[in-house]
Amino acid sequence: MSETHLAAPAKPLVCARNVYKRFGDNEVLKGINMDVNPGEVVVILGPSGSGKSTFLRCINHLETMDQGYILVGEEQIGYALRGERLHRLGARAIARQRSQIGMVFQQFNLYPHMTVLENIIEAPVGVHGRKRAEAEQLAYSLLERVGLREKADAYPRQLSGGQQQRVAIARALAIQPQLILFDEPTSALDPELVGEVLATMRDLADQGLTMIVVTHEIGFAKEAADRVVFMDGGVVVEEGKPADVLGKPQHPRTRAFLSRFI
Repeated sequence: MSETHLAAPAKPLVCARNVYKRFGDNEVLKGINMDVNPGEVVVILGPSGSGKSTFLRCINHLETMDQGYILVGEEQIGYALRGERLHRLGARAIARQRSQIGMVFQQFNLYPHMTVLENIIEAPVGVHGRKRAEAEQLAYSLLERVGLREKADAYPRQLSGGQQQRVAIARALAIQPQLILFDEPTSALDPELVGEVLATMRDLADQGLTMIVVTHEIGFAKEAADRVVFMDGGVVVEEGKPADVLGKPQHPRTRAFLSRFI
């Protein structure tokens, strides 16, 4: 009788355990636990002030945690384990750790004095030490990917908000990250520009990029997410497949939130 060998389950790319964060007297995160597997698209929904963006910023150490840990791959960003104690790392070591994590912000954060091309190659050349010609070749291919190849020599002020955000996505991809974080990437856009950014993000999801997306775009969550997480009051209230969380929410807080979009 032949043996059946089962493949080992994929190890999470992101592993968050018991994450707490306080700003003064305001406890924003109250024990978040979450895993994100390689190639998975996780959309985090929730009302303003629920802790979504703070949790996202804790993943790449833009915010420090008060308790718990978050591993990306094998590393806890911002710290190194020596013996049985965590030691805070310096800025250069943290930058090295972050080199596998891209992030797209609400406000684009493009350098206004640099062209689109210069914005995209800044990190690969200046931080990661890639040759300029190689970085430019990658930048042009990324601009092609987000539909902006002809804007390589333009400055951010010459672009619409939607175009600027697509450049910001290309810039995040230029470091060839294993994980990309989106912090409400369409919230600063005029309604007619939202679709072009979401279409770019859907293409990335279809290509198997690991993504954690904080957004209020329910349609994107339905179409592109492998899993939806609903947060409120600093805790994960409910999570599961989009059809379940969005179509058959179990918790009253989830139902109340989603009722605003129906």
